Amino acid sequence: MSDRMRLALRSRTLFLSAMSPRFLPIALAAVAVMLSGCRSDSPPRPAKVAIDHPAPIPPPFSLLAALSAAAPQADPAVLALALRARSCAIDAVTTTRLAVIDYSRPSTQQRLWVFDLQQPRLLYSEYVAHGRNSGENLATRFSNRDGSLQSSLGLFRTAETYDGDNGYSLRMDGLEPGINDRARERALVMHGAWYVDPLQALKQGRLGRSLGCPALRPQVAQAILRR
Repeated sequence: MSDRMRLALRSRTLFLSAMSPRFLPIALAAVAVMLSGCRSDSPPRPAKVAIDHPAPIPPPFSLLAALSAAAPQADPAVLALALRARSCAIDAVTTTRLAVIDYSRPSTQQRLWVFDLQQPRLLYSEYVAHGRNSGENLATRFSNRDGSLQSSLGLFRTAETYDGDNGYSLRMDGLEPGINDRARERALVMHGAWYVDPLQALKQGRLGRSLGCPALRPQVAQAILRR
């Protein structure tokens, strides 16, 4: 598949990581609109992003119900938060896929869900690592600071894919000033990692941790990032 074709596909995909509203007084959602570019190891200029700041529109009940039925293990409140955040992105109407990370769950549980919104149906239910300074099995600390080695929350737009030190990876641009807008500067990317190993996690009580990136199992990373 050509990079041009991948761009057309990813321009219809949203990615969201969130904390359950039950765990935060003010829940923060992280959304990334997947727009892939060329494969390159040199960071390009981040694309300008238009965000609609008025109060988000409540998600359609039918879509929320369908996603909840497709992923019964996912917290419906987190899915609702994801859909509300999705409605804030001006180009959300063109998206056909949605990925959600619930960081209020321990790393030893599957906490990443990737949905096809057209069907709708669940494409993946997966494990994902958080930053080493965000916590042990539970991620409780988040940062926008370079060198913090913590995960970030907030609205993101994913950008181009590339082959780097961690193999096939996907860059992300944070869209919320002071929350995650240094994501590219911090080199926060989605990638596969050997330490995202559920069997090893059962022995040590947690997944291995990243430098802040949402790292995936190597066995599924390319399949998820190429969508």
